Amino acid sequence: MTVLTAFAQADRSQVRRGNRDFRKEKYQEAEINYKKALVTDSLSNAAGYNLGNTFFRMENFTEADKYYSSVADSLGKEKHGSDIYHNMGNSLLSQKKYAEAIEAFKNSLRRNPDDMETKSNLAYAQKMLQDQQQNQDQNQDQNQDQNQNQDQNQDQDQNRDRNKDQNQNDNKDQDKDQDKDKNQDQNNKDQNKDNNDDKQDRRDGQTPPPKITPQAAQQMLQAIQEKEKETQEKVKKEKALLLKSKQKEKNW
Repeated sequence: MTVLTAFAQADRSQVRRGNRDFRKEKYQEAEINYKKALVTDSLSNAAGYNLGNTFFRMENFTEADKYYSSVADSLGKEKHGSDIYHNMGNSLLSQKKYAEAIEAFKNSLRRNPDDMETKSNLAYAQKMLQDQQQNQDQNQDQNQDQNQNQDQNQDQDQNRDRNKDQNQNDNKDQDKDQDKDKNQDQNNKDQNKDNNDDKQDRRDGQTPPPKITPQAAQQMLQAIQEKEKETQEKVKKEKALLLKSKQKEKNW
């Protein structure tokens, strides 16, 4: 990774300070100086490119991509063009953006075909993209198999539920039939009992005794008592006549 220093512009002093901090791995201080250079000259390619490198070292790849892209068109035509696309490829590779990294490495090789490091990184990115696509295909196949298994399980569950409902309905119908038969048997028993009772009543010539009121019962009791009193008086009279006849017989 190279740091641009050959820009005789108004931002040169801030860029030099940033470069010193970058070499000392004081990346936060380098970031501040490079941004000061951009404040002085917002079109400073050196400050933008070096900021991209600084954010890459801090593993802030999103910011690195932003600053690389801001200077890629202008620097891509200069002698450092291969370097910027090489660094862009490394940043994209770290984010597993393999297809974009491959394109960046190819752009670098178009400007410097003999760069063996870029060729190696390109081959690695291509291999990682191939593995990624294979994994996606496998995951897709696994998801399809899982979905099929889920559909089959759902169908089996639905069939079990239908069979369970059918069995429950059959059992309910069977219970209803059994209850109906029991009720019919009970009704037949009750009817037979009534018929037997009627037959027994006809054979015995008996009817249920009538209910009487308390007043009628009192009257009946009084009648019985009066009848008994009359009977006793009649018996006394007959006894008196019999005694009188006997006495009469003794006097002869």
